[in-house]
Formats: sequence, structure tokens, C-alpha cells
Amino acid sequence: MQVFKCPACQTPLWFDNDRCTCGQEVGFDPQAQGMVATADRCANHEAIGCNWLPEPEADGLCRSCAMTETVPDLREPDNLPLWARTEAAKRWMLANLARWGWFTDSDPGARPVFRMLSEETAQGEQAVTMGHAQGVITINVSEADEATRAERQDDMGELYRTMLGHMRHECAHFLFERLTVRPAFTPAFRALFGDERDDYGEALERHYAAPRDPGETHITPYATAHPHEDWAETVAHLLHLVDIADSAAAAGLALPEGPPPGYDAYADPQADRVLDHAVRLSLAVTHVNRALELPDLYPFVLTPAVREKQGFVHAQLRAAFRT
Repeated sequence: MQVFKCPACQTPLWFDNDRCTCGQEVGFDPQAQGMVATADRCANHEAIGCNWLPEPEADGLCRSCAMTETVPDLREPDNLPLWARTEAAKRWMLANLARWGWFTDSDPGARPVFRMLSEETAQGEQAVTMGHAQGVITINVSEADEATRAERQDDMGELYRTMLGHMRHECAHFLFERLTVRPAFTPAFRALFGDERDDYGEALERHYAAPRDPGETHITPYATAHPHEDWAETVAHLLHLVDIADSAAAAGLALPEGPPPGYDAYADPQADRVLDHAVRLSLAVTHVNRALELPDLYPFVLTPAVREKQGFVHAQLRAAFRT
């Protein structure tokens, strides 16, 4: 993620800021990818802190909030901060993808629809299954609670589980549907990931009955479940790594091997170079984290087979919205 500047005094601003220390009110313009001086922000600004500019003909909502079809039951008071944190993760993901043109004015394709649901409602507890189906992404905002998410991360034996990770994974399924309109995409996908026409329900049953080791070919155990999940996990991890390289460069972090000053990870056409920068930076930050007994920044191994898949994803995501 970029580091922005106050349009009034040039003080650094972060992605979620709505006011500078100089007193200037600001909003994020997702099309221009920058902060502008304004008090005119999304209609959800007061409720959930959304600092994006409203979109024309969106009833005062911003580009991100307009994609949310269903919000959690706000009669349950704990759901408001959970919804706010979940929407913040969605805005971060969408801003990242916009660097490659996705869901911008240049992108003529469909937009995802989000259903933000909570396990806690005014009528009592309900089950919520995260997933994607026919352009609709369901997100369980209950996992925006850190204790809940940490418990499930431990129960499922996952090395990494965050709301931003959920957003990237589920949106990857939507991006797959968008990309299948390209004639060359599907055969190339199947050569790397397998045949996505294999029965999905049976594949998940097999996975949960006896999870496979990811070995040299998959980024996580869940990626072994089905080609669709391999794709989604690979996309999510590519987005993690590109954002590591981009955020480090924006913050002025550097190693002798790079990235160089002013580096734009989203503009770099070479996936291997982006991944190399991200891995080296993550190892360096992990070394610092261990001085405070904090978790490793990126506790995964990029094997040659995984990097090949990520290179394919990188090429598709950088070019696809133009087709």
C-alpha cells in the first residue's frame, strides 16, 4: 500500500486517514489512488469510518461500500465494529487490485457483490459459511474479532488467517469467473492447477477427512483440496507478497538487493522479481519480529512449482481487465 500526502501540508497520510494533523479533512479517491481535500465522504463514514469519496449515482456510498448488498444485523451492537473492520479489509483489497485496473473506470466487467453476515444476530446465533457463488461473496464478520479468528486459526492448523486474507481468497474466485472469458485462460489454467470441473463437494469432503500435505506443488494444505481452491490460495498469496514489496518500498524500507527507491511493485512486469523482493523483505522483518517474540511475517515457502503458478496469476491479473 502506498503512503499518501496531505494535499494541504504534504504530511504523510496513511490509507485509512480522514484528517491530517494540520486539521485538513481528507478522503481517498480510489480512481486517482490518492488523498484529496474534502469533507464529502462515503455515507458510511460516520458509522464505520469509511474515508472513500462517494460515487455518482450510488446514494452517497463509495465504490467499495456500494458493493455490499447485505450488512450484519446491527441490532446486535457488537456487529458494528466487526462490520467496520471487515469493510476496512475490503477497501484495502480493492485499492490493491485497482493498481492493476480492476473495478476501476477502465474496467468494463462485472463487480462482485458482498454479503457481510455475523454469527450473532438479534434472534440468536446463526451459522455463516464464507464463500463465493455466482458473483456473490459471503464474509463472516465474526472473524473480525481477533480472539475468534485466532481460535479458528489454531483449530484449523492454519499459519495465517486474517480478514484481508479472507477477502483476497474469496475475491480470487470471482476473478476466476471474470478471467474465463479469455479463450486462452482455461487450458493454461488446467495445465497448472488441474481440471476445475472435478466434483467440488466430493473434493472438499476428501480434504476435510484427510488433509494432504502441500508438498512442493501447493502453497497451503487447503490449496490441495480442489483446483478452484488452489487458484484462490495462489491468488491470495500473490496479493500478499506484492503488497509486502509495495508497502515496504512506500515506507522507505530497503535491502542492498532491492527494491530500489521509488519501486512500484504493481508496475513491475516480472513476477519473479516482485516475489524475490517480497521474500527478502519478509525474512528481514521476521528477524526483527523475533527480537520481540512476534510471529513470522510470511511463514510460507515458495517452491518452484508454486512460483510458476504465481507467475501465471500475476500475468493474468495485470492484463485481464483490458480484455
